[in-house]
This record gives sequence, C-alpha cells and structure tokens, in this order.
Amino acid sequence: MSSPLMRTAEGRPTEFGRIYPPDHEWLAKAPVEEVLFPDLSIVDPHHHLWDHPGYRYLLDEFIADADTGHNVVATVFAECLSMYRTEGPEALRPVGETDFVAGVAASAESGASPVAVGDGITGFADLRLGAAVEEVLQAHLAAGRGRFKGVRFATSWDADPEIENSHTGSAPHLLADPEVRKGAAVLRDLGLVLDTWVFFPQILDVADLADALPDLSVVLDHCGGPLGYGHYTGHRDEDFATWRRGVQAVAERPNVTCKIGGLVARLAAFDYRTAERPASSTELAALWRPWIETCIEAFGPDRCMFESNYPVDKVGVPYATLWNTFKRITESMTAAERGALFAGTARRVYGL
Repeated sequence: MSSPLMRTAEGRPTEFGRIYPPDHEWLAKAPVEEVLFPDLSIVDPHHHLWDHPGYRYLLDEFIADADTGHNVVATVFAECLSMYRTEGPEALRPVGETDFVAGVAASAESGASPVAVGDGITGFADLRLGAAVEEVLQAHLAAGRGRFKGVRFATSWDADPEIENSHTGSAPHLLADPEVRKGAAVLRDLGLVLDTWVFFPQILDVADLADALPDLSVVLDHCGGPLGYGHYTGHRDEDFATWRRGVQAVAERPNVTCKIGGLVARLAAFDYRTAERPASSTELAALWRPWIETCIEAFGPDRCMFESNYPVDKVGVPYATLWNTFKRITESMTAAERGALFAGTARRVYGL
C-alpha cells in the first residue's frame, strides 16, 4: 500500500499504480447501467478500510459504494497499514488494525450496515519472524473475535522505480526466504489462510511455496499481478504469455485459489488518467476478458473469487460498474458456477 497522492488541478490522477482519493465528479460521469443478476449474492473478499491523511474510507464510505443495486451480503477485509497500534512491540502493532476492523464488523452486525462488512479479516504479520510470528498471530486471533482468517503478506517487487513495491517487497523472491517459510508453516498449523500479492514475474514463487506447504491454504491476489505500465509498456502480448504460463502453473497446486480483480491501477488496460469518463462494463469486459477467463479456465470457478479491491480500484471504476463487468464476463456460465465465483469460493476459503 502507498499513501494517497495529490491529484492534478483538474482532479485527475497522474500515475498508474498509485492510490488516489476518488474524483467523485469524474466517477459520476459513468454510464448508467442496469444491474445484471441483481439477486446474485456477492461476498466481496478483498477491500480495505483506512483513515490515511487526506483519504478517509471507513464503513460509511464503503456502504455508500456497495449500496448500488448489487446484492453484496458480506466482505473480507484486507490489511492496508491502517489503525496500527502506536505503542508496544513493533511486531504486534498491526494487531491494532484487526482490533479496529473487528469493531467495525460488530457495528455492522448490530444494524449499522445491511452488509456483513469485515465478516472475515486478513491482517498483517511479518512472516520474516519465522516461528516467532505465532505470538503475533495469536494476538490477531484474540483481537479478531472470531473474524480473523489469515494474513496478507504482500511481497510484490520490481526493479523499475515506476512500479511501486509493496511494504514488504524488499527482495524479488521473498517467499523463498527460509524464515518466511517457517512463518507460513505457523499459519498452516493454526488453520489460517495466506494471501499472497506478487507481480507476475514472481508468480512461480507462489507455486514453490504451495509445493513446500501443501496443507497451507494459499490465495493468489489480483490475478497474479499483471502489469501494463513502466517498463512493461509496449510488449503486452509477450508479457501476457509469461503471465498466463505462471497462472497455469500455480493453478496446478490444489491448495491455491485465485482472487480475480485488482486490474484497474496496475494493468493499465484502461487509461483512467486521461479518459473523459469511466468505462462502461461492456468496455471493461472487452479489455479484461483475456485475463479473467484465463484465471477461471486455469483454476475453475470453485477456486476463483471476484474481488473489488476497493477503494484502490475506485480510481478508475465505480463499484456498480465493476461488479457488472464481472457479471457480464460470466453471463454464459451456469448459476452454480457464478454462485462459486461471486460468493461460494470466498465463503469456503475464509470460513465465513
């Protein structure tokens, strides 16, 4: 995660791969669309809540986005460097985020929201601690009040400074670190999930980790991290082929599932920086179909789940349009397949 950036004088973002506060005036120009499959239950398995300087996105803001006609019934929160404790051992400070989100979830459950926001929580624990990470995980479990489901360990790294790395992306192959593997083994032993966030050149690291810990439930975030800007500009066909081989290889590991989404800010298939209005779901479906269909074909609907990655992806697409895009791409599938992709897989993987 990164801190929010300032917009241009016209209110538009200037860079791909960065977090910007939403430009509500621009988002309001999105084409009005009828909600597809309005009764289809959605579990959004990847969104954030934060109160960063200049950018507040908490329960009220999420509900305002979710209340747009789609049947969002529950969510899984993903760590985002917010609400950390300001005192105590450094390793335990991320527990503050879990404690905060558990409070939000309790508030939602008591009637503050029609959606079970934070029904599951994936927090942060530094797996580089090795076996010692168990203390942190036990603290998360206590703070989560039954909602803590695992850890997101973001290790996305690229040598190009234009491709901003994740907060733990300090090396290209961190998932192979012996201490990280020991920490991941603690997750396995506690029955918790490991969410991974890598860029596509690192995707085989996830396969290797899954082989080393076949009883660990591993999630591949954001379609395995395709990139379309920086030094990846201009050779999309070659990069797509590399990414597809990686996705197919990871899918051979039965303990890995795939989150489908997160394609707005990093893939750069739609230039939201210069577009006069947000793309329609028909336009986005045409742009994203090759990546989304590849993931579903490789993993199968029972091992895929659609995600919003909100509010990060709010920079380029309204929430209603995003879910219509996913629904449009899956129009020809059976009701059972859509049920898995939009809710069933997430419920099973995170034990909701």
